[in-house]
Amino acid sequence: MYRFNFNDFRNIERTPMSPSYLQNKICDLVACSVYTKVKVDSVNPDTGEYRIVLHGTLDWDHPETWWTNR
Repeated sequence: MYRFNFNDFRNIERTPMSPSYLQNKICDLVACSVYTKVKVDSVNPDTGEYRIVLHGTLDWDHPETWWTNR
């Protein structure tokens, strides 16, 4: 079962962070949501830099799947 700790919102903004850790936390967040969408804000083909916006709603009916620190 996926677990997204509510405190992970603060942790995923840290830099630097390993891509593996960020991937795991984003996957956990999406799996614990009832609605998600992503918007590609920008992509620079010259530098490889990108910006994305992730928008979603956590599953309030089943907080046991994500909220481990009340």
